[in-house]
Amino acid sequence: MKKENTRYYTNMENIILVDTDDRQIGIGEKMEVHEQGLLHRAFSIFIFDSLWRVLLQRRALEKYHSWWLWTNTCCSHPRDGESLEGAIHRRLMEEMGFDTELTKKTELIYHAVLDKWLTEHEYLHVYKGYFSYNPNPNPEEVMEWKWIYPDELLRDIQSHPMNYTEWFKIILWEHFREIF
Repeated sequence: MKKENTRYYTNMENIILVDTDDRQIGIGEKMEVHEQGLLHRAFSIFIFDSLWRVLLQRRALEKYHSWWLWTNTCCSHPRDGESLEGAIHRRLMEEMGFDTELTKKTELIYHAVLDKWLTEHEYLHVYKGYFSYNPNPNPEEVMEWKWIYPDELLRDIQSHPMNYTEWFKIILWEHFREIF
């Protein structure tokens, strides 16, 4: 196996393909789903502290797309056979090193072209939770994190939109009131 292909093979996992009503219609290997832009189930989590700041992460350089960009606290996909409820808590712990109670806030379908000729086409479930401590992120997932007030965040995204993931900007612009 060539070194440059190592990350592709270690990231292989099946995710859930869905229709526009979020009914499962199949499964697909994660990288292939993103190469073909197939609609799949995903989730994004927003965590707030007692000062109403939101916890952001900067994606690690090892991520298969959107590396180095700032985004919401946690985002991922449930695996085939895994419940959405199980997946949100599993990934919050795997990425940020903590778990907390989460409440579903909204759902949306979006389509965004990313780097490396990949496409996100997701039926996205958005969750909100509270945690007032510093996270203990996995360095293979997160290179940096910060707490930020919503008004500062919006100003920075307007000034520097290329520093943020596409899905994060879409969620903020289209569903800000539901989450914040």
